[in-house]
Amino acid sequence: MKEKNLVGKRLEEVSNSLKDNFFLSNNCYNKTMRKLNVLIAGSTGYIGIQLIKLLIKHENVNIKYICGNSSVGKKITFYDKSIKNKLPRITKFKKEYLSKIDIIFTALPNGEAQKISNFLLKKNTLIDLAADFRLKKSSDYFKWYKKKHSSVMNINNSIYALPEFTKKKVKKYQIIGCPGCYPTSILIPLLPLIKKKIIDKKDIIIDSKSGYSGAGRGVHKKFKDKNLYESLSVYGVRFHRHNSEIMQELKKYTNNDLNFIFTPYLSPMFRGILTTIYIKVNPGVTIKKVHSTIKNFHIKNSFINVLKKNSFLSTNDVINTNKCNISVCKTSNKNKIIILSSLDNLIKGGAGQAIQNMNFKFGFPKMRGLV
Repeated sequence: MKEKNLVGKRLEEVSNSLKDNFFLSNNCYNKTMRKLNVLIAGSTGYIGIQLIKLLIKHENVNIKYICGNSSVGKKITFYDKSIKNKLPRITKFKKEYLSKIDIIFTALPNGEAQKISNFLLKKNTLIDLAADFRLKKSSDYFKWYKKKHSSVMNINNSIYALPEFTKKKVKKYQIIGCPGCYPTSILIPLLPLIKKKIIDKKDIIIDSKSGYSGAGRGVHKKFKDKNLYESLSVYGVRFHRHNSEIMQELKKYTNNDLNFIFTPYLSPMFRGILTTIYIKVNPGVTIKKVHSTIKNFHIKNSFINVLKKNSFLSTNDVINTNKCNISVCKTSNKNKIIILSSLDNLIKGGAGQAIQNMNFKFGFPKMRGLV
């Protein structure tokens, strides 16, 4: 009798174990393979096209709607013939679509994502690649963008999400504001130094050179007299809108005691950003300390490469990737150090980090859709 009871108990244990394994494997499968329905609004601009190309490769995404205005009725292949996948034709955005959608990506002119945010359902997540939810004060938005914010109530429900710094914090928010391309190239190397208080926060000079795709499809008209493809053009001195988010993020760690100068340039290349940051270190701080501070901060950030000290950078090493390369270089003045960073403005500075934020939000592998 004892033996029968023992056998029966053992069979029950095996049965329960099999049930548990089935449950676990089912859960893992659902987490890694579930498909989210996605709507892309602003699909025909440079970043919109890049976003589609990346999302096509993401195994947890189903592109259900592609939305536009002047492009309604066209196929996305009209704008980029390299896209071979069968995708829906471009339609005009309708709020009725939201009941069938999990994620809305917006790559629209400033102000448009705010309007869409007012229609969001509880099930929706909005990931904005423009500037509508980058600034935490509506007064700052008005100051820099010269228009009133039309969804002030949603600002508190949003997060300025630079993935290497916010990571899983995005899970708590329905609206994710992705940083601009210039601030991405600046904040990734600079924020760790500001947080550790090892540089003079009142003596920072930044210049950034971007491929002309950063100015959008309208760049050809806007700079038609500038010989765009064979010359370097400075623009937005003092008043470039990206000053606002650089200032906002740096001031979180400086008690408003901050001074920097930022100058952007358009260069005669299609894509890529090369940023140069001139810093003054605090007494006793060496180039080795600056280098190790940045490297240690980003050691687990898969897309950030901190190169050997005094390495030279090229945008050629990062275009068509989600990488940001960083180099720390000495100067003839021992208190001054140069930091270089390079990235692809359309991917790491745009569509790529939007997907990084999506992966963090929904618990997908952090590199999914990006390698």
